[in-house]
Amino acid sequence: MMEKGYFITGTDTNAGKTWATIALMHYFKMQDKSVIGMKPVASGCFMMDGRLKNDDALLIQRNASLQIDYDLVNPYAYQLPVSPHIAGINNPVNLANIVGKFNDLKGLAEIVLVEGAGGWYAPLNDREAISDLAKALALPVILVVAIRLGCINHAKLTCEAIHHSGIACAGWIAVCTDPDMLSRDENIETLKTALNVPLLGVFPYLANANFGFLAEQLTL
Repeated sequence: MMEKGYFITGTDTNAGKTWATIALMHYFKMQDKSVIGMKPVASGCFMMDGRLKNDDALLIQRNASLQIDYDLVNPYAYQLPVSPHIAGINNPVNLANIVGKFNDLKGLAEIVLVEGAGGWYAPLNDREAISDLAKALALPVILVVAIRLGCINHAKLTCEAIHHSGIACAGWIAVCTDPDMLSRDENIETLKTALNVPLLGVFPYLANANFGFLAEQLTL
């Protein structure tokens, strides 16, 4: 059933990937598309209903067009808030398992969004990184850039790494994470020139999420 899917990565941890993913879910729902999301790997989880769950994954689950079992949304939930290759030492990420669950989801909705963990080269196990997961899913990538000091270097490096991976980058989203950043607009303009992929939207700084408003800032 899936018409389109995207893999959401970021310039770093806390770049705004989850807000961007859910804003994209709202954007597609506004176009009368059915949409569901995955956060296949999550650290920093807590016990809920007898199993480990993650706040971001629960948000993605709640904002889908239809109810999806949590195990499909977040197959690898780790308690420690550290890199998955450390947190999951006793239950390492298996990419084939994630791909299988993704294939199950493809038949349920027109749009499937998959949020990564950390940045592009964040390790998932002792051999593979987020970039390998994106390759295994064969989805075009949307890069979330946290607009803060150092963002130009981080964005250029990540965009270059995506291209070197041989994966299409559909564009980037600017997320203003620092309310006190100097020359914010100038940094975004610099990135518009430096990154050879389209800017899909600019999210202004918000203390609390307003996903309907953020969806209105997007143009795909």
